[in-house]
Amino acid sequence: MNRLIATCLNVSLGRWENFWAAEQPCAVKLVSDEDILRKMVYSQANPVSSYLVSHGHKWPGVRTTPKDLLSEGIEVERPKGYFREDGKMPKKATLKLVRPPAYEHLSDEAFVELFDKELEEREEEIREQAKAKKIRFLGVRRILRQRPTDAPRSKEPRRKLKPRVAAANKWRRIEALQRLKAFQAAYREAWLRWKQGFVDVVFPAGTYALARYAAVVCAPS
Repeated sequence: MNRLIATCLNVSLGRWENFWAAEQPCAVKLVSDEDILRKMVYSQANPVSSYLVSHGHKWPGVRTTPKDLLSEGIEVERPKGYFREDGKMPKKATLKLVRPPAYEHLSDEAFVELFDKELEEREEEIREQAKAKKIRFLGVRRILRQRPTDAPRSKEPRRKLKPRVAAANKWRRIEALQRLKAFQAAYREAWLRWKQGFVDVVFPAGTYALARYAAVVCAPS
């Protein structure tokens, strides 16, 4: 998916080279149900927290919301300019959203109501902060006037800690970090033995790349 998106957009902009950042992605484990909901709200409120638009629904770019759960799916046409007309890629594809497993006990309607309430409160909080700091939102017109080649003048903070887990509850966060540390120690020990040629090594549950590409044995989860 990432490769096709990058290629299509590079073609549409008449450019080459990397489209995505080359750095390693940051995969964060969300510990509790509340943390999952909090991060979903964070993602949806991003255009507001970045002071681009005052309300998330005004964002002119691609945006999916929990309300899309109530639809039959989002139908997307195959982009022009890259794919062959007689190629194997379908002319249309449907994106169907599903609820996180943690909220399967709720109906789609109940989950949408819960999410909308949390999102509305978060966006209102950001608007109040902007008002107190006398910050104006950029607005849709100025967003659309920007060119793909534009870049911010400010510098992004670098060399900060890269989070591996996210949990609002302090003790759950500590527990998750301890589990991660124990996994890393067990993985390192197994990896060293495997590198030495031992074939009976059992890697800890959660091992991914070596289990997929080298068929190592893993402990059950």
